[in-house]
Amino acid sequence: MNVPKTSFVASGSIPEISKDWHTLNVEESLAILTSDFNQGLTAKQIEQRKQAFGTNELKESGGRSALVILWEQFTNIMLVMLIAVAIVSAVLDFRQGTFPKDAVAIFAIVIVNGILGYLQESRAEKALAALKRLSAPQVRVIRQGKTTEIPAKDLVPGDIMLLEAGVQIAADGRLLEAQNLQVRESTLTGEAEAVLKQADVILPHDSSLGDRINLVFQGTEVVLGRAKVIVTKTGMDTEIGHIAAMIQSVETEPTPLQQRMTQLGNVLVSSSLGLVAIVVIGGVLRTGWQFFEQLLEVSLSMAVAVVPEGLPAVVTVTLAIGTQKMVRRHALIRKLPAVETLGSVTTICSDKTGTLTQNKMVVQKVETGSYHFNVTGEGYNPVGEFLSKQHQQLQTEPEVQQLMLACVACNDALLQQKKTPKQTEWHILGDPTEGALLALAGKAGIFKENLDSKMPRMGEFPFSSERKRMSVIVDNGDGTSSYSMFTKGSPELILECCDRILLKDQLVPITAEQRQHILTENDGMASNGLRVLGFAYKPLSSVPDAEDQENTERELVWLGLIGMLDAPRPEVKEAVKRCRSAGIRPVMITGDHQLTAMAIASELGIASPYEQVLTGQRLQAMSDLELEEAVDQVSVYARVSPEHKLRIVKALQKRGKFVAMTGDGVNDAPALKQADIGIAMGITGTDVSKEASDMILLDDNFATIVAATEEGRVVYDNIRRFIKYILGSNIGEVLTIAAAPLIGLGGVPLSPLQILWMNLVTDGLPALALAVEPAEPNVMKRPPYSPRESIFARGLGLYMVRIGIIFAILAIALMVWAYNHAQADGNPERWKTMVFTTLCLAQMGHALAIRSDTQLTIQINPFSNPYVLGAVTLTTILQLLLIYVEPLRNFFNTHWLSPTELGICVGFSLLMFVWIEFEKIVLRLLKKRG
Repeated sequence: MNVPKTSFVASGSIPEISKDWHTLNVEESLAILTSDFNQGLTAKQIEQRKQAFGTNELKESGGRSALVILWEQFTNIMLVMLIAVAIVSAVLDFRQGTFPKDAVAIFAIVIVNGILGYLQESRAEKALAALKRLSAPQVRVIRQGKTTEIPAKDLVPGDIMLLEAGVQIAADGRLLEAQNLQVRESTLTGEAEAVLKQADVILPHDSSLGDRINLVFQGTEVVLGRAKVIVTKTGMDTEIGHIAAMIQSVETEPTPLQQRMTQLGNVLVSSSLGLVAIVVIGGVLRTGWQFFEQLLEVSLSMAVAVVPEGLPAVVTVTLAIGTQKMVRRHALIRKLPAVETLGSVTTICSDKTGTLTQNKMVVQKVETGSYHFNVTGEGYNPVGEFLSKQHQQLQTEPEVQQLMLACVACNDALLQQKKTPKQTEWHILGDPTEGALLALAGKAGIFKENLDSKMPRMGEFPFSSERKRMSVIVDNGDGTSSYSMFTKGSPELILECCDRILLKDQLVPITAEQRQHILTENDGMASNGLRVLGFAYKPLSSVPDAEDQENTERELVWLGLIGMLDAPRPEVKEAVKRCRSAGIRPVMITGDHQLTAMAIASELGIASPYEQVLTGQRLQAMSDLELEEAVDQVSVYARVSPEHKLRIVKALQKRGKFVAMTGDGVNDAPALKQADIGIAMGITGTDVSKEASDMILLDDNFATIVAATEEGRVVYDNIRRFIKYILGSNIGEVLTIAAAPLIGLGGVPLSPLQILWMNLVTDGLPALALAVEPAEPNVMKRPPYSPRESIFARGLGLYMVRIGIIFAILAIALMVWAYNHAQADGNPERWKTMVFTTLCLAQMGHALAIRSDTQLTIQINPFSNPYVLGAVTLTTILQLLLIYVEPLRNFFNTHWLSPTELGICVGFSLLMFVWIEFEKIVLRLLKKRG
């Protein structure tokens, strides 16, 4: 036994905090904490312990301030380059005595992009605030021999705390005494069923958190009974405190999209600076220093051209559109980048209760003296069949009817229906196990509201942990003053009290063979993960005294066994299949028993029936390296604690997996935050789990995760599509601008303001339209793309360079013709407007052609994404307004083009569309030959 040591100070004893209070008895706990069962702590002890342990509150570690987050947005390498460009541009404009409109426009774009980034990152973590809300404001304690009520924050180790039904427990403690104490610990263990606590047990050192029935924990709730508890841990030393510490210790990693955008920025800026250096050095060598200022203007335009100023806004809007689509599929995204991140998921770690299952106990099997049958039906709906190969119409058999009577009579729950316009929903008030029994009896036509009036309850022997059963006495309602006692509980213990068995409608002595058969059936049901209850009854001539339970609960008549299970959601099996076909591995992590976990996992296809189950007890003994080696083989984890969930997620990530983790309890919060995608339950989830998550399932359904993953893949495909579109165009712009001084043309073909127009409007609007392109047919029939793949992977980089060069060749050819034409025509600046217009209109053809990599544009239904047509039409009109509306023409420094000149621009632009379509035909032919 690991007994904690006690340290002493000059003025009295202050105990050390131990992790092993469940291994100690009541006397040892009181002695170590130097407290008194009846008197509690003295005033002197309380003051000393306040000094030593502090207040019973959760402490918050420092995080990034709002100003730091805002400042970090402007350290982005692309924005830094734009800021430098804006400053140089402003200096040049002031030297020339002109208003620095280029610099103002660039600064405006920088500020907008910085604000967009800040809004995405500035969601402060509120998980700790939600944890603090779990603390009870007041608590009843015994201090100096008197019962008093104090603020929960003033509790110290050694305080004697009094609990009763409805109380939220304010600190961790060891039970001193308990009367039928039941505590709901779902916030810590994730399991909804209340735990029956016992003060007089001593548990092994390696008992899991859910099995420590002699301890109570902060943040859990008393649902039944009373207890006296000695406080053992307060504040950050409690189990809730450990979770708070874990939440704050988890470092948030940038999402794949954020990493790819950073990589993209680095490549673009470095390439741009290299190109600027070539142009400036080449220009100086060719023309001398007298044209340095003109070369500097060219460099500024190139720098603006290489940065896709509209890309952050397009990405943000695309992710926002994705969030709206996901809401329609019952998934609420809390952090925008999580939309795309979902598409990279390789492993989904799911809780069992409520996510894979209905969170409703459903009877699966029934065994009576003569019959063994299965039961169909869903949830608490009292509609289903009793299925047996040997027997028909089992509902009307006397021994089945008697068992159904026992299910209803020996029951404190209520089965109710709620009618909606679409359907009638059944739900229960009371214990889920008792609700399952009412639904079972309803399938045989026996309902509680009818039975209570015909056979009123006359007495009862309540459930106790020692007897592990409950009994009720009812009036038979036949006018003969006869009564029946119905008993339910532990099958083994009830069977010991039986000397007869009901066969058909006869009471016969129970044989040793029948007893053995019942015990074997009980073990068989339990091994399949079912929760099994035994039922018996006894005819009575009078209502026994409340104190006479021991004599009354003897010589019972055995009725049968009932096995129930929190049944799987019907749609999850198909969702698991879709996961498998999409290259995503589902994993179950639950606090439930391993047999129950494996029964559900094998039925859903998550694991085979003979696969290894890793329990929390075994996991605790494993090193991190051993766990990393095991996670690839294990698909089911049972009886796990919060630390275990966090370790499992980390181990999977070490193996290169991209992990989505579901959870609803406080215990899940650290793992939710650690996971690449944390998914909280919207219905059953705690505020803590929701605040720690990236996504919330509004219907608590595993199938919704799969639907959201599909949407994430579509979003990523579309982001890649419009990045190809935007950057292919930008490379063409940069090469065109760079070529102008190198081939001896006077001036810069595009001003920074015109480039901003192209990057924000003629690039931005079609890019937004491409963001809502429908899913490809194979989107969920391929493995996920590696979350660590480069943004330029799978041919995207080559495409951008290739298309950029084609853009540039067309634009340079047009530029040379237009320059010579403008010189001869007496308007030497008009060529710049022709280059500007050609580049803008060529992008419209690019937008139409890029919708598919393989299908020709004529083969694609234009109305499958009408936004592309709308964006191309609107952008073309806006571009023409810049040429033919005088105020806009003056602001953007464009010139009037004749119909012939405009037609030439359109003709050169169409060549871009023709080239991309030609590429598709060539690729299709090469694929056929290959």
